[in-house]
Amino acid sequence: MCRPEDTLARVAPALAKYGVTRLAKVTGLDAIGIPVWNAIRPNARTLAVFQGKGLTDMDAKASAVMEALERACAERPSLLVRTASAEDIAGGGELCDPLDDLIAIGRRPLDRTSRLEWVEGHDLVSDRSVWVPYEAVLLDFTRPSHFWQSSDGLASGNTDKEATFHGLLERIERDADTLWSLERIERQAATCISSADLGDPVVLSLVGRIERAGFRLQLFDMTSDLGIPTVSALLSPADALALRSLRYIDVTMGSGTHPLAYRAALRAITEAVQSRLTLITGTRDDVGNDVYASRVSEPLLRKLRLQPQAMISADLTEPGESVEAMLARVLQRLQDHGIDRVVAVRMNPGEDRFSVMKMIVPGLEHPEGRRQRRFGARALSRLMVFR
Repeated sequence: MCRPEDTLARVAPALAKYGVTRLAKVTGLDAIGIPVWNAIRPNARTLAVFQGKGLTDMDAKASAVMEALERACAERPSLLVRTASAEDIAGGGELCDPLDDLIAIGRRPLDRTSRLEWVEGHDLVSDRSVWVPYEAVLLDFTRPSHFWQSSDGLASGNTDKEATFHGLLERIERDADTLWSLERIERQAATCISSADLGDPVVLSLVGRIERAGFRLQLFDMTSDLGIPTVSALLSPADALALRSLRYIDVTMGSGTHPLAYRAALRAITEAVQSRLTLITGTRDDVGNDVYASRVSEPLLRKLRLQPQAMISADLTEPGESVEAMLARVLQRLQDHGIDRVVAVRMNPGEDRFSVMKMIVPGLEHPEGRRQRRFGARALSRLMVFR
């Protein structure tokens, strides 16, 4: 892994090219003090402000910068685009996936004779090229799209392997979150865990810092049947349950996935803190006024009242393993559970200072969004289980 200082030094000359005009430390706007930074891209085609978090200022600064760069590359990808039909591609002996599960609301599914723009990805399972619809990897809110546009599975890194690893973990996190959200509250309650059980001094230090600032954390082990540790964190005022009126913005959430459980928890905790500062700064384009006016729902209040009763899932790997080794373990676990297509699209070919990957895993569930298909096979099988 590369130090954040080294990452920043390498990508700094590229910031102007990709439209990043300012970096801002916003940590001090909240009482907690866990570092959060913003990166600003005024002429973005999606969001103009991007957040980054971490254990140190340098971690958070690098996180914000890389978040902005990955979005910039997804908005204006330098990809070779091919116009053809699925029938044409298959007729030439090549593979393609029309990604019907990502068709946007109000759009018709495409038949195999429909001509559209495709880009080439690489399937990490079959080790073959796979063509996928260009609009399914593009992020551009200034134009209509036949496909649901999302940053789900989009990630950056110092290398292709690193970006692939982070993008794949995000897809697994969203899958686990969707499946967990379908459970009854009684079963969700059984996943409530204590930070002390993680046995990690950095986690305990963050929790102590949060509690001293007058807040509390509620942690849940959302790990799915895949067995790749996934943790969710709820951050709220320490006296939240005693308050007569609790606003939606008073309770923020974060989640994280990693082969090491304590790393998954660190991601979830720091993201919950980042989410709180996102609302405090009020700079996100996708946060409407209704978010600030709404009250906490009863189901969310019930989650805040739960007591830890579960043990954290076992680690998938050993501390100190390389990104390449961890990626191989994650891919093997997906294959063991019937996930037979994992497509990586390099969004910035030719750029040697950093890598941006869009990970497409049709067998995993997606987060909520404006798609025709809300749920895939994994979620539907969960819903059909007699409760």
